[in-house]
Amino acid sequence: MMNVKTERFGILPDGREITLFTLANAQGMQVKLINYGAAVTAIEVPDRHGNMADVTLGFDTLEDWSTRNNPYFGVTAGRCANRIAFARFTLEGKEYPLAANNGPHSLHGGTVGFDKRVWTAEVAPEEIGPAVKFTYRSPDGEENYPGNLDVELVYTLTDNGSLILTYAAETDQATLCNLTHHSYFNLAGQGRGTILDHQLQIAADTYNPVDDTLIPTGECAPVEGTPFDFRTPKAIGERARDIGGYDHNFILRGDGLTQPAARVVEPVSGRTLELFTSEPCFQLYTGSQLDGVPGKGGVSYGPYGGFCMEPQHEPDAIHHDHFHPVVLRPGQVYAQVTTYRFGTV
Repeated sequence: MMNVKTERFGILPDGREITLFTLANAQGMQVKLINYGAAVTAIEVPDRHGNMADVTLGFDTLEDWSTRNNPYFGVTAGRCANRIAFARFTLEGKEYPLAANNGPHSLHGGTVGFDKRVWTAEVAPEEIGPAVKFTYRSPDGEENYPGNLDVELVYTLTDNGSLILTYAAETDQATLCNLTHHSYFNLAGQGRGTILDHQLQIAADTYNPVDDTLIPTGECAPVEGTPFDFRTPKAIGERARDIGGYDHNFILRGDGLTQPAARVVEPVSGRTLELFTSEPCFQLYTGSQLDGVPGKGGVSYGPYGGFCMEPQHEPDAIHHDHFHPVVLRPGQVYAQVTTYRFGTV
Protein backbone atom coordinates (compact mmCIF):
# COMPACT_ATOMS: atom_id res chain seq x y z
CA MET A 1 0.00 0.00 0.00
CA MET A 2 1.34 3.41 -0.93
CA ASN A 3 1.95 5.79 1.96
CA VAL A 4 0.73 8.85 0.07
CA LYS A 5 -2.53 10.58 0.94
CA THR A 6 -4.07 13.09 -1.47
CA GLU A 7 -6.67 15.76 -0.73
CA ARG A 8 -7.80 19.11 -2.05
CA PHE A 9 -5.81 22.01 -0.62
CA GLY A 10 -7.74 24.81 -2.27
CA ILE A 11 -8.78 26.50 -5.50
CA LEU A 12 -7.00 29.43 -7.11
CA PRO A 13 -9.01 32.46 -8.30
CA ASP A 14 -8.74 31.16 -11.90
CA GLY A 15 -10.42 27.89 -10.88
CA ARG A 16 -7.38 25.62 -10.85
CA GLU A 17 -7.45 23.11 -8.03
CA ILE A 18 -4.37 22.59 -5.86
CA THR A 19 -3.71 19.19 -4.32
CA LEU A 20 -2.07 18.39 -0.99
CA PHE A 21 0.04 15.24 -0.86
CA THR A 22 1.04 13.71 2.48
CA LEU A 23 3.95 11.26 2.55
CA ALA A 24 4.49 9.10 5.66
CA ASN A 25 7.22 6.70 6.69
CA ALA A 26 7.36 3.82 9.17
CA GLN A 27 8.61 6.10 11.97
CA GLY A 28 5.60 8.39 11.75
CA MET A 29 7.43 11.21 9.98
CA GLN A 30 5.22 13.13 7.55
CA VAL A 31 6.01 15.43 4.64
CA LYS A 32 3.28 17.54 3.05
CA LEU A 33 3.56 18.88 -0.50
CA ILE A 34 1.42 20.97 -2.84
CA ASN A 35 1.60 21.37 -6.60
CA TYR A 36 1.56 25.17 -6.25
CA GLY A 37 5.26 25.95 -6.49
CA ALA A 38 6.06 22.23 -5.99
CA ALA A 39 6.31 23.32 -2.37
CA VAL A 40 6.82 21.63 0.97
CA THR A 41 4.13 22.85 3.36
CA ALA A 42 5.09 20.82 6.44
CA ILE A 43 7.66 18.32 7.72
CA GLU A 44 6.71 16.63 10.98
CA VAL A 45 9.55 14.83 12.76
CA PRO A 46 10.12 13.48 16.28
CA ASP A 47 12.49 14.90 18.88
CA ARG A 48 14.76 12.72 21.05
CA HIS A 49 11.74 11.80 23.22
CA GLY A 50 9.47 10.98 20.28
CA ASN A 51 7.46 14.20 20.44
CA MET A 52 6.42 15.33 16.96
CA ALA A 53 6.70 18.88 15.62
CA ASP A 54 6.43 20.59 12.24
CA VAL A 55 9.91 21.98 11.57
CA THR A 56 9.18 24.13 8.48
CA LEU A 57 7.76 27.62 8.27
CA GLY A 58 4.73 28.20 6.07
CA PHE A 59 1.05 29.02 5.84
CA ASP A 60 -2.23 27.22 6.55
CA THR A 61 -4.16 28.23 3.44
CA LEU A 62 -3.64 28.33 -0.31
CA GLU A 63 -4.66 31.99 -0.28
CA ASP A 64 -1.65 32.75 1.91
CA TRP A 65 0.72 30.49 -0.06
CA SER A 66 -0.25 32.24 -3.30
CA THR A 67 0.17 35.83 -2.12
CA ARG A 68 3.17 37.76 -3.36
CA ASN A 69 4.18 38.37 0.25
CA ASN A 70 5.28 34.73 0.53
CA PRO A 71 9.06 34.82 1.26
CA TYR A 72 9.51 31.62 -0.79
CA PHE A 73 8.42 29.29 2.05
CA GLY A 74 9.10 25.69 0.99
CA VAL A 75 9.08 26.35 -2.73
CA THR A 76 11.02 25.22 -5.78
CA ALA A 77 12.91 28.27 -7.06
CA GLY A 78 13.75 28.71 -10.77
CA ARG A 79 14.24 28.98 -13.67
CA CYS A 80 17.39 30.55 -12.28
CA ALA A 81 17.47 30.56 -8.49
CA ASN A 82 19.12 33.30 -6.44
CA ARG A 83 20.17 36.69 -7.83
CA ILE A 84 21.12 37.92 -11.29
CA ALA A 85 22.82 41.30 -11.12
CA PHE A 86 20.94 44.26 -12.56
CA ALA A 87 18.23 41.93 -13.91
CA ARG A 88 19.85 41.14 -17.24
CA PHE A 89 22.20 38.68 -18.87
CA THR A 90 23.72 38.06 -22.29
CA LEU A 91 23.62 34.63 -23.91
CA GLU A 92 24.94 33.80 -27.38
CA GLY A 93 25.22 37.49 -28.22
CA LYS A 94 21.69 38.45 -27.19
CA GLU A 95 20.81 40.43 -24.09
CA TYR A 96 17.82 39.35 -22.02
CA PRO A 97 16.34 41.91 -19.61
CA LEU A 98 14.59 40.37 -16.61
CA ALA A 99 12.14 41.51 -13.96
CA ALA A 100 13.90 43.50 -11.24
CA ASN A 101 12.09 42.02 -8.23
CA ASN A 102 14.89 42.41 -5.67
CA GLY A 103 16.00 46.02 -5.75
CA PRO A 104 17.81 46.46 -9.09
CA HIS A 105 18.36 42.70 -9.41
CA SER A 106 16.34 39.64 -10.43
CA LEU A 107 15.68 37.01 -7.77
CA HIS A 108 14.53 33.37 -7.99
CA GLY A 109 13.30 33.44 -11.57
CA GLY A 110 11.51 36.77 -11.61
CA THR A 111 8.10 38.12 -10.70
CA VAL A 112 6.31 34.83 -11.40
CA GLY A 113 8.99 32.19 -11.05
CA PHE A 114 8.58 28.45 -10.57
CA ASP A 115 7.49 29.13 -6.98
CA LYS A 116 4.24 30.67 -8.23
CA ARG A 117 3.47 28.17 -11.00
CA VAL A 118 1.02 25.28 -10.86
CA TRP A 119 2.90 22.05 -11.51
CA THR A 120 1.47 18.77 -12.74
CA ALA A 121 1.70 16.22 -9.94
CA GLU A 122 1.18 12.50 -9.50
CA VAL A 123 1.96 9.82 -6.97
CA ALA A 124 5.13 8.11 -8.20
CA PRO A 125 5.95 4.38 -8.00
CA GLU A 126 7.23 3.52 -4.53
CA GLU A 127 10.77 2.18 -4.75
CA ILE A 128 12.60 3.22 -1.58
CA GLY A 129 9.67 5.09 -0.07
CA PRO A 130 6.51 7.06 -0.86
CA ALA A 131 7.10 9.56 -3.66
CA VAL A 132 5.39 12.32 -5.64
CA LYS A 133 6.53 13.51 -9.07
CA PHE A 134 6.06 17.15 -10.13
CA THR A 135 6.55 18.31 -13.71
CA TYR A 136 6.42 21.73 -15.31
CA ARG A 137 7.06 23.08 -18.79
CA SER A 138 8.36 26.63 -18.64
CA PRO A 139 7.55 28.02 -22.09
CA ASP A 140 9.96 29.97 -24.27
CA GLY A 141 9.89 33.60 -23.16
CA GLU A 142 8.46 33.00 -19.69
CA GLU A 143 9.91 35.74 -17.48
CA ASN A 144 11.93 36.52 -20.67
CA TYR A 145 14.11 33.41 -20.42
CA PRO A 146 14.78 31.74 -23.80
CA GLY A 147 13.74 28.20 -24.66
CA ASN A 148 11.13 25.71 -23.53
CA LEU A 149 12.43 24.16 -20.31
CA ASP A 150 10.93 20.84 -19.17
CA VAL A 151 11.48 20.22 -15.46
CA GLU A 152 10.85 17.15 -13.33
CA LEU A 153 11.16 16.98 -9.55
CA VAL A 154 10.54 13.84 -7.49
CA TYR A 155 10.21 13.99 -3.71
CA THR A 156 10.82 10.67 -1.93
CA LEU A 157 10.54 9.98 1.82
CA THR A 158 12.52 7.06 3.25
CA ASP A 159 12.30 5.19 6.54
CA ASN A 160 15.66 6.57 7.69
CA GLY A 161 14.24 10.09 7.83
CA SER A 162 15.52 11.26 4.44
CA LEU A 163 13.56 13.55 2.13
CA ILE A 164 15.22 13.06 -1.27
CA LEU A 165 14.73 15.62 -4.06
CA THR A 166 15.67 14.41 -7.54
CA TYR A 167 15.64 17.03 -10.31
CA ALA A 168 15.98 16.78 -14.09
CA ALA A 169 15.55 19.43 -16.79
CA GLU A 170 16.00 19.71 -20.56
CA THR A 171 15.71 22.61 -23.00
CA ASP A 172 15.30 23.19 -26.72
CA GLN A 173 17.37 26.42 -26.70
CA ALA A 174 20.35 27.61 -24.71
CA THR A 175 18.99 29.01 -21.46
CA LEU A 176 19.76 29.41 -17.76
CA CYS A 177 18.88 26.65 -15.31
CA ASN A 178 19.72 26.75 -11.61
CA LEU A 179 17.11 25.11 -9.39
CA THR A 180 16.90 25.00 -5.62
CA HIS A 181 14.68 24.16 -2.68
CA HIS A 182 13.70 26.93 -0.27
CA SER A 183 12.26 25.48 2.94
CA TYR A 184 12.80 27.49 6.11
CA PHE A 185 13.68 25.13 8.96
CA ASN A 186 13.36 25.55 12.71
CA LEU A 187 14.25 22.26 14.37
CA ALA A 188 12.66 23.34 17.65
CA GLY A 189 9.38 23.52 15.74
CA GLN A 190 7.97 26.23 13.51
CA GLY A 191 7.08 29.36 15.44
CA ARG A 192 9.10 28.31 18.50
CA GLY A 193 11.63 31.09 18.87
CA THR A 194 14.68 31.70 16.73
CA ILE A 195 17.29 29.44 15.19
CA LEU A 196 20.22 31.37 16.69
CA ASP A 197 21.08 28.56 19.15
CA HIS A 198 21.07 25.87 16.44
CA GLN A 199 24.56 24.38 16.05
CA LEU A 200 25.73 24.44 12.42
CA GLN A 201 28.63 22.76 10.65
CA ILE A 202 29.40 23.31 6.94
CA ALA A 203 31.88 21.40 4.77
CA ALA A 204 33.18 24.56 3.12
CA ASP A 205 36.58 26.25 3.19
CA THR A 206 35.46 29.16 0.99
CA TYR A 207 32.45 31.37 0.46
CA ASN A 208 31.37 34.19 -1.86
CA PRO A 209 31.62 37.70 -0.35
CA VAL A 210 28.82 40.01 -1.51
CA ASP A 211 28.24 43.71 -1.95
CA ASP A 212 25.61 45.62 0.00
CA THR A 213 22.90 44.39 -2.41
CA LEU A 214 23.91 40.72 -1.90
CA ILE A 215 25.52 40.31 -5.33
CA PRO A 216 28.78 38.29 -5.21
CA THR A 217 31.92 40.33 -5.76
CA GLY A 218 33.42 37.44 -7.72
CA GLU A 219 35.76 36.35 -4.95
CA CYS A 220 35.95 32.85 -3.48
CA ALA A 221 37.31 33.85 -0.09
CA PRO A 222 38.61 31.65 2.74
CA VAL A 223 36.22 31.24 5.66
CA GLU A 224 39.10 31.03 8.14
CA GLY A 225 39.07 33.86 10.65
CA THR A 226 35.66 35.13 9.51
CA PRO A 227 32.05 34.79 10.73
CA PHE A 228 31.61 32.31 7.85
CA ASP A 229 33.82 29.63 9.39
CA PHE A 230 31.50 26.74 10.23
CA ARG A 231 34.09 24.04 9.62
CA THR A 232 33.51 23.00 13.21
CA PRO A 233 30.07 23.26 14.84
CA LYS A 234 29.07 26.63 16.22
CA ALA A 235 25.84 28.42 17.07
CA ILE A 236 24.30 30.22 14.11
CA GLY A 237 23.83 33.25 16.36
CA GLU A 238 27.45 33.45 17.45
CA ARG A 239 28.28 35.99 14.73
CA ALA A 240 25.02 36.34 12.78
CA ARG A 241 24.03 39.73 14.11
CA ASP A 242 27.55 41.06 13.50
CA ILE A 243 26.96 40.77 9.76
CA GLY A 244 23.20 41.39 9.65
CA GLY A 245 22.42 37.69 9.24
CA TYR A 246 23.63 35.14 6.73
CA ASP A 247 22.49 35.26 3.10
CA HIS A 248 25.66 33.89 1.53
CA ASN A 249 26.84 31.12 -0.76
CA PHE A 250 29.26 28.48 0.51
CA ILE A 251 31.43 26.50 -1.94
CA LEU A 252 31.46 22.89 -0.80
CA ARG A 253 34.53 20.70 -0.58
CA GLY A 254 34.49 17.00 -1.32
CA ASP A 255 31.52 14.89 -2.33
CA GLY A 256 28.33 16.27 -0.83
CA LEU A 257 26.43 13.09 -1.66
CA THR A 258 28.51 10.71 0.46
CA GLN A 259 29.47 13.16 3.22
CA PRO A 260 27.16 15.82 4.69
CA ALA A 261 27.50 19.23 3.09
CA ALA A 262 26.06 20.61 6.32
CA ARG A 263 24.77 19.39 9.67
CA VAL A 264 22.51 21.23 12.10
CA VAL A 265 21.67 20.26 15.70
CA GLU A 266 18.96 21.84 17.84
CA PRO A 267 20.30 21.24 21.35
CA VAL A 268 17.05 21.29 23.35
CA SER A 269 14.94 18.92 21.21
CA GLY A 270 17.92 16.92 19.96
CA ARG A 271 16.61 17.10 16.39
CA THR A 272 19.25 17.04 13.68
CA LEU A 273 19.25 17.88 9.98
CA GLU A 274 21.93 16.80 7.52
CA LEU A 275 22.17 18.15 3.98
CA PHE A 276 23.54 15.98 1.18
CA THR A 277 23.68 17.35 -2.36
CA SER A 278 25.21 16.86 -5.79
CA GLU A 279 25.36 20.64 -6.17
CA PRO A 280 28.71 22.43 -5.76
CA CYS A 281 27.36 25.10 -3.38
CA PHE A 282 24.52 26.06 -1.13
CA GLN A 283 23.10 29.37 0.05
CA LEU A 284 22.69 29.77 3.79
CA TYR A 285 19.90 32.21 4.65
CA THR A 286 19.03 32.76 8.29
CA GLY A 287 15.74 34.61 7.88
CA SER A 288 16.95 37.99 9.08
CA GLN A 289 14.39 39.73 6.86
CA LEU A 290 11.40 37.96 8.37
CA ASP A 291 9.41 40.61 10.19
CA GLY A 292 6.19 39.47 11.74
CA VAL A 293 5.07 37.23 8.87
CA PRO A 294 1.82 35.51 10.00
CA GLY A 295 2.37 31.78 9.69
CA LYS A 296 0.85 28.39 10.49
CA GLY A 297 -1.35 28.06 13.55
CA GLY A 298 -1.53 31.79 14.14
CA VAL A 299 2.17 32.18 14.99
CA SER A 300 4.24 35.13 13.81
CA TYR A 301 7.66 34.59 12.23
CA GLY A 302 10.19 37.23 13.24
CA PRO A 303 13.85 37.70 12.32
CA TYR A 304 15.86 34.46 12.53
CA GLY A 305 12.65 32.42 12.80
CA GLY A 306 14.02 29.87 10.33
CA PHE A 307 17.05 29.03 8.20
CA CYS A 308 17.34 27.90 4.59
CA MET A 309 19.96 25.65 3.01
CA GLU A 310 19.53 26.12 -0.75
CA PRO A 311 21.71 23.81 -2.93
CA GLN A 312 22.68 25.59 -6.13
CA HIS A 313 25.38 26.99 -8.36
CA GLU A 314 26.78 30.35 -7.31
CA PRO A 315 24.49 33.40 -7.38
CA ASP A 316 24.92 35.56 -10.48
CA ALA A 317 27.06 32.83 -12.04
CA ILE A 318 26.15 33.98 -15.56
CA HIS A 319 28.33 37.07 -14.96
CA HIS A 320 31.35 35.23 -13.54
CA ASP A 321 33.17 32.82 -15.83
CA HIS A 322 35.03 31.14 -12.96
CA PHE A 323 31.78 30.21 -11.17
CA HIS A 324 30.03 26.93 -11.90
CA PRO A 325 28.09 27.36 -15.16
CA VAL A 326 24.31 27.78 -15.22
CA VAL A 327 23.82 27.65 -19.00
CA LEU A 328 21.88 24.59 -20.19
CA ARG A 329 21.95 23.71 -23.88
CA PRO A 330 19.88 21.39 -26.08
CA GLY A 331 20.98 17.78 -25.67
CA GLN A 332 22.21 18.35 -22.12
CA VAL A 333 20.33 17.20 -19.01
CA TYR A 334 20.32 19.28 -15.86
CA ALA A 335 20.45 16.86 -12.91
CA GLN A 336 20.49 17.39 -9.14
CA VAL A 337 20.01 15.11 -6.16
CA THR A 338 19.56 16.71 -2.74
CA THR A 339 18.67 15.00 0.53
CA TYR A 340 17.50 16.54 3.80
CA ARG A 341 18.01 13.83 6.43
CA PHE A 342 16.36 14.24 9.82
CA GLY A 343 17.37 12.48 13.03
CA THR A 344 18.07 12.98 16.74
CA VAL A 345 20.98 13.00 19.17
